[in-house]
Order: sequence, then C-alpha cells, then structure tokens
Amino acid sequence: MSAIMQDAAGVAPSAVPVLLAVQGVNKRFGGLQALSDVGISIRRGQIYGLIGPNGAGKTTFFNVITGLYQADSGTFELDGKPYSPSAPHEVARAGIARTFQNIRLFGEMTALENVMVGRHVRTHAGVIGAVLRTPAARNEEAGIRQRAMELLDYVGVSRYADFRARTLSYGDQRRLEIARALATDPVLLALDEPAAGMNATEKVSLRGLLENISRDGRTILLIEHDVKLVMGLCNEVTVLDYGKSIAQGVPADVQKNPAVIDAYLGGGH
Repeated sequence: MSAIMQDAAGVAPSAVPVLLAVQGVNKRFGGLQALSDVGISIRRGQIYGLIGPNGAGKTTFFNVITGLYQADSGTFELDGKPYSPSAPHEVARAGIARTFQNIRLFGEMTALENVMVGRHVRTHAGVIGAVLRTPAARNEEAGIRQRAMELLDYVGVSRYADFRARTLSYGDQRRLEIARALATDPVLLALDEPAAGMNATEKVSLRGLLENISRDGRTILLIEHDVKLVMGLCNEVTVLDYGKSIAQGVPADVQKNPAVIDAYLGGGH
C-alpha cells in the first residue's frame, strides 16, 4: 500500500475521504450497450486501476468521466460535490487531467512549450493581457515557464526542454504527456494506458514515476493492459467485462476472483 494511504497514526484506507464517486453509469451506442450500471469510488491518494479484456468498456468509461462522451445516466461527485462531466477544458478546470492511449503532443512545439500549454488552464491574464503584454501577463508567463521547467525535471526530461516533442523517444514522450497533465494542477490524474508500447526498462521507470506522483499526494486513475504493472502498483482495482463491473477490490483479491480469471482466460481454464 502506498505511503499516502496510511499516516503515522495508522489511519485505515476506509477513513480516507472519497475524491471521485461515480455510480450507475450507462452508455449506449446505437444497439450496443457499452456500459451497464458501472461505478467506482476512488479515495484521495490512491492509485486506482481499471482493467479488463479488449472491448470491456474501459476507455468508454474513461471518456465519460473526462467529458469526451456524455453518459446516458449516472451520478458523479468530485471531492464531495456534484460533478457534471462536460467539455474537456471544463473537466480540466474542475481538477481532472488525462492522457490518451495514443500520444497527443504538439510535435513541432518544444517539450517546454507543450507543458506550458497545459499550465494555461490556470492562468488569469486573459487574451487582452497577453496581446498587450501587460506587466501582470509577463509575470504570469514567467511563472508558467518556471513551473513547466520544474515539471520537466520532475518527470526526468528537462534536458530535452528545447527539443521538438516529436524528436523525443517514445518513453520520454509519454513522460512529457504526464508533465503536461500535471501542469493543470489536477486533483485526479487519469492515465489511459501509459505503458502501451513501452519496453521493460521504460515500464520500470514509469512505475517509479507514478509511485513518486502518488507519494507527493496526487490521486491516479489508471487504465492499463499490463496486468502485472496494475497489480503491483494499484491500491484498488475494478475489472470490466462486456461493459459491466465484474470485480472490485484490492489486487490480491481481484486476481483470485473466478469471474476475472474467466474473463481473461476463458471458461474451463
């Protein structure tokens, strides 16, 4: 269990406040019921895993939470208050930042500029201040640049600050995406298959980064096909299959659940 989940007094995980509570989510695409009564409850400081076979509905659920899709029904609470996933930029302002399964960096911009773009969701100067280059706007821009450099250093790619994003290695581009998401100061960092396409060494490095992010107080929601990575990293896991939740709990219990074993290996395994 990560250090963030227990204090010096040994506070039990159940005593940690719930950050994101989602209940009864349904989503249909034409004749396909993609999600059926799906819900999760993520506590502050957790690394929470969402797994399942291909086509299980993981990305659909992820997209509902982050405002790319609108649920047909369901209730959402963020930090104890009603939360209505709407446009992605509004979701970012609410405190949820995400990455995508396919890297979506601005390839011709530098690594530093990519992170600075993420930070602008927290700016105050506005268009007029930016155009007129007012002292307040210049000061804010300097602060954004400094914060972006700090985040590049945090994820381990500061030496590439002035390189075009497309020239970075695959693993470093993944790290850069996480830095850009962190630039929004999220209360929940939602990562869609961050280990996809990584080699074994890159996965080890990624795990270390996510553990650091968690220790520093961030809450993480992780979709990932690498079950070994999820089971070794996450505090709790939900398993989806055919758009339904078939198991929830700590990794040790989920791994032994017959429904989960059947979903991955087939009946009569």
